Amino acid sequence: MTLASPLEAFPTDTTPDTPPQKPAETAPEKTPEKTYVVKGSAAYRRISLALFLAGFSTFSLLYAIQPLLPSLVQHYGVSPAESSLALSLTTGSLAVAIMLAGAFSESFGRRGMMFWSMLGAALCHIGAALSPDWHLLLALRAAEGFILGGVPAVAMAYLAEEIDPRCLGTAMGLYVGGVAFGGMAGRVGVGLLLEICSWRTALTVLGGLDLIAAIGFALLLPPSRHFIRRKGMSFADHGRTWLGHLATPGLPLVFLCGFLALGSFVATFNYLTFRLSDDPFGLSPGAISAIFLVYISGVFASPLAGVLADRYGRMPAQLSGVAVMAAGTLMTLSSSLVMIVLGLVGVTGGFFIIHAVASGWVGRLARGSKGHASSLYLLAYYAGSSSMGSGGGWVWSLGGWPAIVGLVSALLGLTLIATLRIGALAEGA
Repeated sequence: MTLASPLEAFPTDTTPDTPPQKPAETAPEKTPEKTYVVKGSAAYRRISLALFLAGFSTFSLLYAIQPLLPSLVQHYGVSPAESSLALSLTTGSLAVAIMLAGAFSESFGRRGMMFWSMLGAALCHIGAALSPDWHLLLALRAAEGFILGGVPAVAMAYLAEEIDPRCLGTAMGLYVGGVAFGGMAGRVGVGLLLEICSWRTALTVLGGLDLIAAIGFALLLPPSRHFIRRKGMSFADHGRTWLGHLATPGLPLVFLCGFLALGSFVATFNYLTFRLSDDPFGLSPGAISAIFLVYISGVFASPLAGVLADRYGRMPAQLSGVAVMAAGTLMTLSSSLVMIVLGLVGVTGGFFIIHAVASGWVGRLARGSKGHASSLYLLAYYAGSSSMGSGGGWVWSLGGWPAIVGLVSALLGLTLIATLRIGALAEGA
Protein backbone atom coordinates (compact mmCIF):
# COMPACT_ATOMS: atom_id res chain seq x y z
CA MET A 1 0.00 0.00 0.00
CA THR A 2 1.51 3.32 -0.99
CA LEU A 3 1.75 6.17 1.48
CA ALA A 4 -0.66 9.05 1.05
CA SER A 5 0.68 12.49 0.24
CA PRO A 6 0.28 15.02 3.08
CA LEU A 7 -1.41 17.38 0.61
CA GLU A 8 -3.72 14.73 -0.80
CA ALA A 9 -7.31 15.95 -0.95
CA PHE A 10 -8.81 15.04 2.40
CA PRO A 11 -12.45 15.07 1.26
CA THR A 12 -11.74 11.57 -0.09
CA ASP A 13 -12.44 10.22 3.39
CA THR A 14 -15.19 8.03 2.04
CA THR A 15 -12.97 6.43 -0.61
CA PRO A 16 -11.83 2.92 0.35
CA ASP A 17 -8.18 1.88 0.06
CA THR A 18 -9.07 -0.90 -2.40
CA PRO A 19 -11.67 -0.95 -5.17
CA PRO A 20 -14.86 -2.83 -4.39
CA GLN A 21 -15.09 -6.33 -5.76
CA LYS A 22 -17.60 -6.84 -8.54
CA PRO A 23 -20.19 -9.39 -7.40
CA ALA A 24 -20.74 -12.52 -9.41
CA GLU A 25 -23.53 -12.21 -11.96
CA THR A 26 -25.53 -14.95 -10.29
CA ALA A 27 -25.12 -13.59 -6.76
CA PRO A 28 -28.16 -11.85 -5.26
CA GLU A 29 -27.77 -8.14 -4.63
CA LYS A 30 -27.18 -7.33 -0.98
CA THR A 31 -25.89 -4.48 1.17
CA PRO A 32 -22.10 -4.77 1.60
CA GLU A 33 -20.88 -5.43 5.12
CA LYS A 34 -18.46 -3.03 6.78
CA THR A 35 -14.85 -4.15 6.70
CA TYR A 36 -13.06 -2.95 9.81
CA VAL A 37 -9.30 -2.69 10.32
CA VAL A 38 -8.11 -5.59 12.45
CA LYS A 39 -5.17 -5.87 14.81
CA GLY A 40 -1.96 -7.07 13.18
CA SER A 41 -2.73 -5.65 9.74
CA ALA A 42 -0.59 -3.02 8.02
CA ALA A 43 -3.49 -0.55 8.16
CA TYR A 44 -3.83 -1.11 11.92
CA ARG A 45 -0.14 -0.35 12.46
CA ARG A 46 -0.35 2.79 10.33
CA ILE A 47 -3.46 4.03 12.15
CA SER A 48 -1.96 3.32 15.59
CA LEU A 49 1.26 5.18 14.82
CA ALA A 50 -0.55 8.10 13.18
CA LEU A 51 -2.85 8.54 16.18
CA PHE A 52 0.12 8.24 18.55
CA LEU A 53 1.70 11.17 16.69
CA ALA A 54 -1.58 13.10 16.95
CA GLY A 55 -1.73 12.60 20.71
CA PHE A 56 1.93 13.54 21.12
CA SER A 57 1.57 16.68 19.00
CA THR A 58 -1.55 17.96 20.74
CA PHE A 59 -0.40 17.66 24.31
CA SER A 60 3.24 18.57 23.86
CA LEU A 61 2.08 21.84 22.28
CA LEU A 62 -0.55 22.39 24.94
CA TYR A 63 1.65 21.99 28.04
CA ALA A 64 5.10 23.06 26.80
CA ILE A 65 4.58 26.56 28.20
CA GLN A 66 4.05 25.36 31.78
CA PRO A 67 7.73 25.11 32.88
CA LEU A 68 8.48 28.41 31.12
CA LEU A 69 6.17 30.65 33.16
CA PRO A 70 9.03 32.10 35.28
CA SER A 71 10.94 32.90 32.07
CA LEU A 72 7.89 34.73 30.72
CA VAL A 73 7.66 36.77 33.94
CA GLN A 74 11.28 37.81 33.57
CA HIS A 75 11.21 38.49 29.83
CA TYR A 76 7.91 40.37 29.51
CA GLY A 77 7.80 41.93 32.99
CA VAL A 78 4.39 40.47 33.84
CA SER A 79 3.21 39.08 37.16
CA PRO A 80 3.11 35.32 37.89
CA ALA A 81 -0.70 35.46 37.72
CA GLU A 82 -0.56 37.11 34.29
CA SER A 83 2.01 34.60 33.07
CA SER A 84 -0.40 31.74 33.81
CA LEU A 85 -2.69 33.09 31.09
CA ALA A 86 -0.26 31.63 28.54
CA LEU A 87 -1.54 28.20 29.62
CA SER A 88 -5.08 28.88 30.86
CA LEU A 89 -6.13 30.70 27.68
CA THR A 90 -4.93 27.72 25.62
CA THR A 91 -6.80 25.12 27.65
CA GLY A 92 -9.90 27.30 27.82
CA SER A 93 -10.08 27.82 24.07
CA LEU A 94 -9.37 24.10 23.58
CA ALA A 95 -12.45 23.18 25.64
CA VAL A 96 -14.66 25.43 23.50
CA ALA A 97 -13.14 24.19 20.25
CA ILE A 98 -13.65 20.54 21.16
CA MET A 99 -17.42 20.95 21.13
CA LEU A 100 -17.38 22.67 17.74
CA ALA A 101 -14.75 20.44 16.12
CA GLY A 102 -16.44 17.20 17.13
CA ALA A 103 -19.71 18.42 15.67
CA PHE A 104 -18.44 19.93 12.45
CA SER A 105 -16.19 16.97 11.68
CA GLU A 106 -19.47 15.20 10.86
CA SER A 107 -19.67 17.50 7.83
CA PHE A 108 -16.02 18.06 6.95
CA GLY A 109 -14.42 14.68 7.67
CA ARG A 110 -12.07 13.28 10.29
CA ARG A 111 -8.69 12.91 8.63
CA GLY A 112 -8.50 16.39 7.13
CA MET A 113 -9.60 18.15 10.29
CA MET A 114 -6.96 16.39 12.38
CA PHE A 115 -4.13 17.13 9.95
CA TRP A 116 -4.91 20.82 9.48
CA SER A 117 -5.38 21.22 13.24
CA MET A 118 -1.96 19.73 13.95
CA LEU A 119 -0.31 21.84 11.25
CA GLY A 120 -2.02 25.11 12.20
CA ALA A 121 -1.37 24.67 15.93
CA ALA A 122 2.34 23.97 15.38
CA LEU A 123 2.64 27.16 13.29
CA CYS A 124 0.86 29.20 16.01
CA HIS A 125 3.21 27.68 18.57
CA ILE A 126 6.29 28.79 16.62
CA GLY A 127 4.72 32.23 16.17
CA ALA A 128 4.19 32.53 19.92
CA ALA A 129 7.80 31.51 20.55
CA LEU A 130 9.00 34.36 18.33
CA SER A 131 6.44 36.93 19.49
CA PRO A 132 7.97 40.29 20.51
CA ASP A 133 4.79 41.35 22.33
CA TRP A 134 3.13 39.75 25.36
CA HIS A 135 -0.42 40.28 24.13
CA LEU A 136 0.44 38.82 20.74
CA LEU A 137 1.86 35.76 22.49
CA LEU A 138 -1.40 35.35 24.42
CA ALA A 139 -3.46 35.73 21.24
CA LEU A 140 -1.39 33.09 19.45
CA ARG A 141 -1.60 30.72 22.42
CA ALA A 142 -5.40 31.12 22.50
CA ALA A 143 -5.55 30.47 18.76
CA GLU A 144 -3.29 27.44 19.23
CA GLY A 145 -5.68 25.91 21.75
CA PHE A 146 -8.71 26.61 19.58
CA ILE A 147 -7.10 25.02 16.52
CA LEU A 148 -5.91 22.01 18.54
CA GLY A 149 -9.51 21.16 19.39
CA GLY A 150 -9.79 19.46 16.01
CA VAL A 151 -7.54 16.59 17.12
CA PRO A 152 -8.81 15.16 20.44
CA ALA A 153 -12.47 15.60 19.53
CA VAL A 154 -12.08 13.70 16.26
CA ALA A 155 -9.42 11.07 17.00
CA MET A 156 -11.68 8.89 19.13
CA ALA A 157 -14.46 9.06 16.55
CA TYR A 158 -12.08 8.02 13.75
CA LEU A 159 -10.85 5.01 15.72
CA ALA A 160 -14.36 3.94 16.69
CA GLU A 161 -15.47 4.05 13.05
CA GLU A 162 -12.46 2.30 11.48
CA ILE A 163 -11.10 -0.24 14.01
CA ASP A 164 -12.68 -3.64 14.62
CA PRO A 165 -14.62 -3.31 17.93
CA ARG A 166 -12.82 -6.40 19.25
CA CYS A 167 -9.47 -4.58 19.22
CA LEU A 168 -10.65 -0.98 19.62
CA GLY A 169 -9.40 -0.85 23.21
CA THR A 170 -5.80 -1.51 22.20
CA ALA A 171 -5.86 1.12 19.45
CA MET A 172 -7.44 3.68 21.79
CA GLY A 173 -4.81 2.86 24.39
CA LEU A 174 -2.00 3.60 21.93
CA TYR A 175 -3.56 6.98 21.14
CA VAL A 176 -3.84 7.84 24.83
CA GLY A 177 -0.24 6.66 25.23
CA GLY A 178 0.72 9.33 22.71
CA VAL A 179 -1.23 11.83 24.82
CA ALA A 180 0.76 10.80 27.91
CA PHE A 181 4.08 10.97 26.08
CA GLY A 182 3.22 14.37 24.62
CA GLY A 183 2.21 15.76 28.00
CA MET A 184 5.50 14.60 29.49
CA ALA A 185 7.61 15.80 26.55
CA GLY A 186 6.02 19.22 26.61
CA ARG A 187 6.76 19.73 30.29
CA VAL A 188 10.06 17.90 30.77
CA GLY A 189 11.62 18.21 27.31
CA VAL A 190 11.34 21.99 27.15
CA GLY A 191 12.69 22.22 30.70
CA LEU A 192 15.77 20.25 29.68
CA LEU A 193 16.26 22.42 26.59
CA LEU A 194 16.35 25.48 28.84
CA GLU A 195 19.66 24.23 30.19
CA ILE A 196 21.31 24.76 26.80
CA CYS A 197 19.25 27.41 24.99
CA SER A 198 16.73 30.22 25.45
CA TRP A 199 13.02 29.67 26.07
CA ARG A 200 12.27 30.98 22.57
CA THR A 201 14.56 28.40 21.00
CA ALA A 202 13.13 25.62 23.18
CA LEU A 203 9.57 26.38 22.08
CA THR A 204 10.62 26.73 18.44
CA VAL A 205 12.38 23.35 18.48
CA LEU A 206 9.25 21.70 19.88
CA GLY A 207 7.10 23.44 17.27
CA GLY A 208 9.37 22.12 14.53
CA LEU A 209 9.08 18.58 15.88
CA ASP A 210 5.30 18.88 15.85
CA LEU A 211 5.34 20.08 12.24
CA ILE A 212 7.19 16.88 11.39
CA ALA A 213 4.63 14.92 13.42
CA ALA A 214 1.79 16.50 11.39
CA ILE A 215 3.42 15.48 8.10
CA GLY A 216 4.05 11.96 9.41
CA PHE A 217 0.40 11.75 10.49
CA ALA A 218 -0.80 12.67 6.99
CA LEU A 219 1.51 10.15 5.37
CA LEU A 220 0.44 7.33 7.67
CA LEU A 221 -3.30 7.69 8.33
CA PRO A 222 -5.48 5.89 5.74
CA PRO A 223 -8.60 7.63 4.42
CA SER A 224 -11.80 6.81 6.28
CA ARG A 225 -13.80 3.84 5.02
CA HIS A 226 -16.93 4.24 7.11
CA PHE A 227 -17.28 7.97 7.62
CA ILE A 228 -20.62 9.28 6.31
CA ARG A 229 -20.60 12.98 5.58
CA ARG A 230 -23.57 14.83 7.02
CA LYS A 231 -24.06 18.13 5.19
CA GLY A 232 -26.30 21.01 6.06
CA MET A 233 -26.58 20.36 9.82
CA SER A 234 -27.97 23.41 11.61
CA PHE A 235 -27.14 24.42 15.17
CA ALA A 236 -30.45 22.90 16.23
CA ASP A 237 -29.42 19.63 14.56
CA HIS A 238 -26.17 19.62 16.53
CA GLY A 239 -28.06 20.37 19.72
CA ARG A 240 -30.48 17.49 19.17
CA THR A 241 -27.54 15.17 18.48
CA TRP A 242 -25.79 16.16 21.72
CA LEU A 243 -29.03 15.71 23.67
CA GLY A 244 -29.46 12.30 22.07
CA HIS A 245 -26.07 11.20 23.39
CA LEU A 246 -26.94 12.48 26.87
CA ALA A 247 -30.03 10.26 26.73
CA THR A 248 -28.03 7.17 25.69
CA PRO A 249 -27.82 4.69 28.59
CA GLY A 250 -24.36 4.71 30.13
CA LEU A 251 -22.85 7.57 28.11
CA PRO A 252 -23.43 10.37 30.67
CA LEU A 253 -21.73 8.17 33.27
CA VAL A 254 -18.75 7.74 30.94
CA PHE A 255 -18.56 11.53 30.64
CA LEU A 256 -18.68 11.74 34.44
CA CYS A 257 -15.76 9.30 34.71
CA GLY A 258 -13.67 11.56 32.47
CA PHE A 259 -14.60 14.57 34.61
CA LEU A 260 -13.71 12.83 37.87
CA ALA A 261 -10.52 11.16 36.64
CA LEU A 262 -8.84 14.25 35.18
CA GLY A 263 -10.08 16.38 38.08
CA SER A 264 -8.40 13.98 40.51
CA PHE A 265 -5.20 13.90 38.45
CA VAL A 266 -4.86 17.67 38.09
CA ALA A 267 -5.65 18.35 41.75
CA THR A 268 -2.93 15.87 42.77
CA PHE A 269 -0.17 17.37 40.62
CA ASN A 270 -1.17 21.02 41.10
CA TYR A 271 -0.83 20.96 44.87
CA LEU A 272 1.89 18.36 45.29
CA THR A 273 4.30 20.99 43.96
CA PHE A 274 3.48 23.16 46.99
CA ARG A 275 4.03 20.25 49.34
CA LEU A 276 7.39 19.32 47.82
CA SER A 277 8.64 22.91 47.91
CA ASP A 278 7.89 23.18 51.66
CA ASP A 279 9.70 21.52 54.55
CA PRO A 280 10.81 18.82 55.04
CA PHE A 281 11.50 18.34 51.30
CA GLY A 282 12.43 21.85 50.15
CA LEU A 283 12.90 20.81 46.51
CA SER A 284 13.94 23.35 43.88
CA PRO A 285 11.58 24.20 40.99
CA GLY A 286 13.81 22.24 38.63
CA ALA A 287 13.70 19.14 40.80
CA ILE A 288 9.93 19.45 41.19
CA SER A 289 9.46 19.67 37.42
CA ALA A 290 11.24 16.32 37.10
CA ILE A 291 8.26 14.61 38.75
CA PHE A 292 6.52 14.78 35.38
CA LEU A 293 8.82 11.98 34.28
CA VAL A 294 6.29 9.70 35.96
CA TYR A 295 4.22 10.27 32.82
CA ILE A 296 6.29 7.42 31.41
CA SER A 297 4.04 5.09 33.38
CA GLY A 298 1.08 6.53 31.47
CA VAL A 299 2.76 5.76 28.15
CA PHE A 300 2.86 2.08 29.09
CA ALA A 301 -0.39 1.96 31.07
CA SER A 302 -2.57 3.23 28.23
CA PRO A 303 -1.85 0.39 25.76
CA LEU A 304 -2.05 -2.06 28.66
CA ALA A 305 -5.51 -0.72 29.45
CA GLY A 306 -6.58 -1.45 25.89
CA VAL A 307 -5.29 -5.00 26.08
CA LEU A 308 -7.09 -5.56 29.40
CA ALA A 309 -10.31 -4.08 28.02
CA ASP A 310 -10.21 -6.28 24.91
CA ARG A 311 -9.39 -9.41 26.89
CA TYR A 312 -11.36 -9.06 30.13
CA GLY A 313 -13.93 -6.36 29.38
CA ARG A 314 -14.04 -2.61 29.89
CA MET A 315 -15.49 -2.60 33.40
CA PRO A 316 -12.75 -4.78 34.99
CA ALA A 317 -10.09 -2.78 33.15
CA GLN A 318 -11.43 0.55 34.38
CA LEU A 319 -11.89 -0.75 37.91
CA SER A 320 -8.22 -1.76 37.94
CA GLY A 321 -7.30 1.80 36.95
CA VAL A 322 -9.38 3.23 39.80
CA ALA A 323 -7.75 0.84 42.28
CA VAL A 324 -4.20 1.64 41.11
CA MET A 325 -4.85 5.39 41.18
CA ALA A 326 -6.40 5.22 44.66
CA ALA A 327 -3.48 3.19 46.04
CA GLY A 328 -0.99 5.63 44.56
CA THR A 329 -2.86 8.58 46.06
CA LEU A 330 -2.69 7.08 49.55
CA MET A 331 1.04 6.40 49.13
CA THR A 332 1.68 10.13 48.70
CA LEU A 333 0.76 10.64 52.37
CA SER A 334 4.16 9.14 53.22
CA SER A 335 7.01 11.36 54.46
CA SER A 336 9.42 9.41 52.23
CA LEU A 337 10.19 11.06 48.89
CA VAL A 338 10.74 7.64 47.32
CA MET A 339 7.29 6.49 48.41
CA ILE A 340 5.74 9.71 47.10
CA VAL A 341 7.32 9.23 43.67
CA LEU A 342 6.17 5.60 43.57
CA GLY A 343 2.71 6.79 44.53
CA LEU A 344 2.75 9.27 41.66
CA VAL A 345 3.64 6.45 39.29
CA GLY A 346 0.49 4.68 40.47
CA VAL A 347 -1.62 7.85 40.21
CA THR A 348 -0.41 8.46 36.66
CA GLY A 349 -0.71 4.87 35.48
CA GLY A 350 -4.15 4.48 37.02
CA PHE A 351 -5.40 7.73 35.53
CA PHE A 352 -4.34 6.81 32.01
CA ILE A 353 -5.96 3.39 32.35
CA ILE A 354 -9.24 5.06 33.29
CA HIS A 355 -8.98 7.58 30.46
CA ALA A 356 -8.06 4.99 27.84
CA VAL A 357 -10.94 2.67 28.79
CA ALA A 358 -13.48 5.49 29.07
CA SER A 359 -12.41 6.83 25.66
CA GLY A 360 -13.07 3.42 24.15
CA TRP A 361 -16.43 3.23 25.90
CA VAL A 362 -17.54 6.48 24.23
CA GLY A 363 -16.98 5.05 20.75
CA ARG A 364 -18.59 1.77 21.73
CA LEU A 365 -21.78 3.20 23.24
CA ALA A 366 -22.42 6.18 20.97
CA ARG A 367 -25.24 5.57 18.51
CA GLY A 368 -24.08 7.43 15.43
CA SER A 369 -22.44 10.88 15.26
CA LYS A 370 -19.46 9.70 17.26
CA GLY A 371 -17.75 13.07 16.81
CA HIS A 372 -20.52 14.69 18.87
CA ALA A 373 -20.15 12.02 21.56
CA SER A 374 -16.37 12.49 21.68
CA SER A 375 -16.80 16.25 22.03
CA LEU A 376 -19.13 15.82 25.02
CA TYR A 377 -16.68 13.45 26.70
CA LEU A 378 -13.79 15.84 26.24
CA LEU A 379 -15.83 18.82 27.37
CA ALA A 380 -16.55 16.98 30.63
CA TYR A 381 -12.91 15.86 30.79
CA TYR A 382 -11.48 19.39 30.63
CA ALA A 383 -14.25 20.76 32.85
CA GLY A 384 -12.96 18.35 35.49
CA SER A 385 -9.46 19.76 35.07
CA SER A 386 -10.62 23.36 35.41
CA SER A 387 -12.99 22.88 38.33
CA MET A 388 -10.92 20.50 40.43
CA GLY A 389 -7.67 22.26 39.58
CA SER A 390 -9.07 25.51 40.99
CA GLY A 391 -11.34 24.03 43.66
CA GLY A 392 -8.42 22.02 45.02
CA GLY A 393 -6.82 25.32 46.09
CA TRP A 394 -9.64 25.93 48.54
CA VAL A 395 -9.27 22.38 49.89
CA TRP A 396 -5.49 22.85 50.19
CA SER A 397 -5.98 26.04 52.21
CA LEU A 398 -8.27 24.18 54.62
CA GLY A 399 -6.22 21.08 55.36
CA GLY A 400 -3.05 20.88 53.30
CA TRP A 401 -2.01 17.68 51.61
CA PRO A 402 -4.17 15.28 53.70
CA ALA A 403 -7.22 17.28 52.59
CA ILE A 404 -6.18 16.96 48.94
CA VAL A 405 -5.82 13.19 49.37
CA GLY A 406 -9.30 13.12 50.94
CA LEU A 407 -10.74 15.06 48.00
CA VAL A 408 -9.11 12.81 45.40
CA SER A 409 -10.20 9.68 47.28
CA ALA A 410 -13.80 10.90 47.28
CA LEU A 411 -13.66 11.63 43.54
CA LEU A 412 -12.26 8.16 42.86
CA GLY A 413 -15.00 6.63 45.00
CA LEU A 414 -17.57 8.29 42.72
CA THR A 415 -15.63 7.00 39.71
CA LEU A 416 -15.87 3.48 41.13
CA ILE A 417 -19.64 3.75 41.53
CA ALA A 418 -20.07 5.20 38.03
CA THR A 419 -17.94 2.43 36.52
CA LEU A 420 -20.00 -0.30 38.16
CA ARG A 421 -23.19 1.31 36.89
CA ILE A 422 -21.83 1.64 33.34
CA GLY A 423 -20.90 -2.02 33.40
CA ALA A 424 -24.42 -2.96 34.48
CA LEU A 425 -25.95 -0.86 31.71
CA ALA A 426 -23.61 -1.19 28.78
CA GLU A 427 -20.83 -3.78 29.05
CA GLY A 428 -22.72 -6.05 26.68
CA ALA A 429 -23.64 -3.27 24.28
